Amino acid sequence: MDLFDERPEPAGNAPELSVSEISGAIKKTLEGEFGHVRVRGEVGRVVLARTGHLYFDLKDDRSVLASVSWKGQASRLSYMPEEGMEVIATGKITTYGPQSKYQLNVEDVVPAGAGALMAMLEKRKAALAAEGLFAPERKKPIPYLPEIIGVVTSPTGAVIRDILHRLRDRFPRKVLVWPVAVQGQACAPEVARAIEGFNRLTPGGALPRPDLIIVARGGGSIEDLWGFNEEIVVRAAAASQIPLISAVGHETDTTLIDYASDYRAPTPTAAAERAVPVRAELLAQIEGQGARLTHGAAQTVALRRQRLNDLARALPRQEDLLATPRQRLDHLAERLPAALRAATSGKRLRLSEVSGGLRPGLLRRMIEAERRHLAERAARLRPRDLEMLVVRGQERLDHGLRRLSDLATRRESERTAKLRSLDQLLQTLGYEATLNRGYAVVRGDGRVVTTRDEAAATKALEIQFADGRIGAKSTG
Repeated sequence: MDLFDERPEPAGNAPELSVSEISGAIKKTLEGEFGHVRVRGEVGRVVLARTGHLYFDLKDDRSVLASVSWKGQASRLSYMPEEGMEVIATGKITTYGPQSKYQLNVEDVVPAGAGALMAMLEKRKAALAAEGLFAPERKKPIPYLPEIIGVVTSPTGAVIRDILHRLRDRFPRKVLVWPVAVQGQACAPEVARAIEGFNRLTPGGALPRPDLIIVARGGGSIEDLWGFNEEIVVRAAAASQIPLISAVGHETDTTLIDYASDYRAPTPTAAAERAVPVRAELLAQIEGQGARLTHGAAQTVALRRQRLNDLARALPRQEDLLATPRQRLDHLAERLPAALRAATSGKRLRLSEVSGGLRPGLLRRMIEAERRHLAERAARLRPRDLEMLVVRGQERLDHGLRRLSDLATRRESERTAKLRSLDQLLQTLGYEATLNRGYAVVRGDGRVVTTRDEAAATKALEIQFADGRIGAKSTG
């Protein structure tokens, strides 16, 4: 045979297959042999494509199995796979010819036991806490007495009946119920939409925005409560502008929404108790405060009255305060007539001295000179000017007379009022008013006798009472 002969040797009876034919045959063989399988492994890389398809790896310590869940399948998964999570994936083995590889088409994913769920939960909790979603400073205070309460829960369960019953017993309030699924695949998106929907309501609108939100569910297993551990629910609770109370499960159950909420209630009934106070207790407290206020006011008035009485006892008596002014008034009243007579005599004497310096002849000459001067001025005046001057003078005279009359009336009224006031004061403070209270004035030799020695030295005494005077004789 020629060493350089390029003709191929005969292949025998083996059929010739194309690449597509062999790939299809392998696909039929794998799908027929592994029609429906459950695979346990650790989730490796996870990629969510823009089309909605989910790609991830399942691995153990020796092998890696590529896995894919199409868009429709991914939306129905019980749990979304996360890297490092140990899961049990259910699906069928298939191939991908363009890359000559086989893969698992996943229909459902569940964690491989409670330990895997808890590990995934702790990992998610740490990641969300690192973002600050659980920080205490982000939490809002719960309103003391909300007008409207929004409740996110199942409308047919016992939870909503317990909440409404507890609110009715404590303090009835308006309640808006947003019905949601509280477990299963629809739980997380519906709860998140409910929280966001309550926050989008307009205050005071046709459907008013609540002042407080309660997210509630009864007890259950960790799988039943898993919807409240989903990231979408936690972020919706943390972003809520309305204060939020979480009441998911029993007292021993804890979900991630409890960390993001503003207050965590151990049970739905406890959430209703935290939402509103007890109306009867408030009324009793108000009555107690009113009674304390009344008692305090009465005690304050009593203490002030006692203090006033104590201060009043330290003040001098009215008679002691007025004794000296009364005596001074009596002394001045005795001196007043003599002083008036002396003043009148002095004025009369002065008038006599002034009038005596005027001689009758000189006075007549002065009057004649003034008369002549007045006549000369009158002669220079024209009749019309004179008439005008007379009219103006008459007007000024009338005006002056009116002002003088008004002034005189006012002065007379003022002096009359002042005289009446002084007269009342004199009668009040004068010794005659004192006589009406049983006192008497003793006089001797034209003066007031105020001591026993003066009375003994005076032979004839005169005693003035309120209704008159009598004479008396001193016997020593």
